[in-house]
Amino acid sequence: MRAQSSPKKSFFLDRDGVINVEKDYLHRIEDFEFIDGIFELCRAAEESGYSLIIVTNQSGIARGYYTEQQFIDLMSWMKEVFANCGITIADVFFCPHHPIHGTGLYRADCACRKPKPKMLIDAATKHNLDLSESILVGDKSSDIKAGQAAGLKTTALVGTGHRVSEADKKGADIYASSLLELKTILFPATICTD
Repeated sequence: MRAQSSPKKSFFLDRDGVINVEKDYLHRIEDFEFIDGIFELCRAAEESGYSLIIVTNQSGIARGYYTEQQFIDLMSWMKEVFANCGITIADVFFCPHHPIHGTGLYRADCACRKPKPKMLIDAATKHNLDLSESILVGDKSSDIKAGQAAGLKTTALVGTGHRVSEADKKGADIYASSLLELKTILFPATICTD
């Protein structure tokens, strides 16, 4: 019988407004623009022992603006860019549903759309993660609520995407106006090699 490996900790990232500049229903490589500091933040998290996992609502699929395959292709390209920077994105979890604006099977009040925590819980099951030692970075209160519902150690809200209110800031464990500021807060001992 194989010994069960001990659970790992994860650094969960929302995509739009955290990894890339927020653009409505982004699905093309030529429109993808990385936010300043994302590579430094992710490298510091990885060097600190965190597995990097993306958790993202993608209602553009539900609305028929792009297909799941187009989303998957874009994520494959994005993961390759990270890999070329020496950073491993362990997995990408996405919700293609919307309870009101979805079409066909995508019109669903599902358990995976943030602020519900199913994507985080599914990631924990698949990758043997310790959610109580994990961190989530998001740009909306729905991200923060998903992280809290999943029992994460830390939820971090960043001001790099959607406009955030004072209430949103207070609802998170940490607020940072930029990704580099968040890196300094979370990983002050890491050295940036870029």
